Amino acid sequence: MSKVAVFGAGYVGLVTGACFADLGHEVVIADILPERIAALRAGEVPIYEPGLDVLLERNRERLSYTLDVAEAVSGAEFLYIAVGTPPTYSGDADLSAVWTVVDSLEGVAGRAVVVMKSTVPVGTGEKVRHRLDARGLEHVGYASNPEFTAEGTAVRDFQHPDRIVIGAFEDADAEAVAELHSGIEAPIVRADVASAEMIKLAANAALMTRISFINEIANVCEATGADVVSVAEGVGLDRRIGSSFLRAGIGYGGSCFPKDSLALKQLAANSGYHFQLLNAVIEVNELQKRRVIGKLQQHLGGLRGKTIALLGLAFKPHTDDVREAPSLVLAGRLVAEGAEVRAWDPVVHGADVLPQATILGSPLAALDGADAAVIVTEWPELADLDWARAADLMRNPLLIDGRNLLDPRALRAAGWTYDAIGRASA
Repeated sequence: MSKVAVFGAGYVGLVTGACFADLGHEVVIADILPERIAALRAGEVPIYEPGLDVLLERNRERLSYTLDVAEAVSGAEFLYIAVGTPPTYSGDADLSAVWTVVDSLEGVAGRAVVVMKSTVPVGTGEKVRHRLDARGLEHVGYASNPEFTAEGTAVRDFQHPDRIVIGAFEDADAEAVAELHSGIEAPIVRADVASAEMIKLAANAALMTRISFINEIANVCEATGADVVSVAEGVGLDRRIGSSFLRAGIGYGGSCFPKDSLALKQLAANSGYHFQLLNAVIEVNELQKRRVIGKLQQHLGGLRGKTIALLGLAFKPHTDDVREAPSLVLAGRLVAEGAEVRAWDPVVHGADVLPQATILGSPLAALDGADAAVIVTEWPELADLDWARAADLMRNPLLIDGRNLLDPRALRAAGWTYDAIGRASA
């Protein structure tokens, strides 16, 4: 078994480290945040990811946590970089955390391999290779091993992936990274480093395109009286198309899709190419969030003085991540229109998460006395809610189902004015 150092104790880094430990490897996870390392050493998981706590506990003898780069590097055969690469104001990926890790690597002995897990622009591997060589680390290998884990299912996605993509400058390094994954049954895609970097960006762009496409279809359905749920079912049964990511809603969010779409758009622009399709995908997604405000205004008139309940804050269920979440856009727009905003989420807590809103402890508390409600995140708890009781609590039982989670007939029978995405309103 190997020793693996993982730099970054966020969603990607923690899942990567825990899963490699579960394969039998010795893993040390390094981070720059003392409170995060202290929590992990105390057995506390600083993020919400189903199954991660069990995995960390089961493998605690093979896992350690440190703030010291030298401690992490010592004896490590693989140096995984799993730090954030958020967008800059220009849309380019901010690689400052990546360079901080690369520039901190000292005392690497033997044929250790730096492995890029973070999502980076195409060409980053070449730059890292030159940086390592310039610092006298020619003996250190480099490989790109992009992640394809989704928050909420990240542990399962790592352990049962569709594919493992590996790009390396040296065949021996690619083989070593492939061997590190022994025990995982999945096709291994070997590529050059630039292609491996592009596979990650292209895959996310394809998924984003499907989301924006079905949202455009939903908007046409609303204009023509068609039902997008039925349309998506019929389209998705075509084996050439499939049903994945064909669920209409209020748009994508999270730490990956918005960031990666901007990074790919900027990468194309920097290369002299205008990526027309991706520009449209991004524009559709931004407009989709704001359609909810239009629906509220259509039903309520002006929103000033109205109380609106946002049900769900995380950008998707089974995570506590609110980065680029539609709830942030909706809350900001509602406050700008003069509305009072209440919110509920089963795992997102703290007044600092959404300072424009009052966050309450249950859906019913958020709905009590409200003029309208919006389903922002398709949490299972909402599917099981007693909506007839909830209608009695409302000042005005109006529901905008931003995820098409509920049965329109059942909601209307329970006394609600129900409006959704791409479905006939009442």
